[in-house]
Amino acid sequence: MSEYISEEGLEKLKQELHELKTVTRQEIAERLEAAKALGDLSENAEYQEAKEAQSLNEARILELEEMLRNIVVIQKPTSVGVVQIGSTATVSHGGGEERYMIVGTEEADPVGGKISNESPLGKAFLGKKIGEAVTVKTPAGEMVYKIVRIE
Repeated sequence: MSEYISEEGLEKLKQELHELKTVTRQEIAERLEAAKALGDLSENAEYQEAKEAQSLNEARILELEEMLRNIVVIQKPTSVGVVQIGSTATVSHGGGEERYMIVGTEEADPVGGKISNESPLGKAFLGKKIGEAVTVKTPAGEMVYKIVRIE
């Protein structure tokens, strides 16, 4: 399954992967060596904690590598007439306006105005044009949003 992400988001993932493979792996290796020097490993809490940290680090590395294999970088929309992944839509709702950038799930940050293309709002906005209204089911009931501007 493809994961949509911006160029900026892709760079952040690559940086995180590099950090985990270099700095974090080295720190964990040093913790393991220090713990081994303490002796009996069967009852060595420091060793067990370091092994757990190693396991979590390696799992995150595998997760990031898999994600990077399936990433589709979001290109800036060439048409601003229709909401698509990468678009920023300004919508009117309840007497006010809100701006949402449609991004992939990995970058979603609703508080920061970035909503996932798989979220109820994101799905509702995709493919819509300026002037169109969409109804979205939310926990608070149905909400109506009108597309005011697309960037």
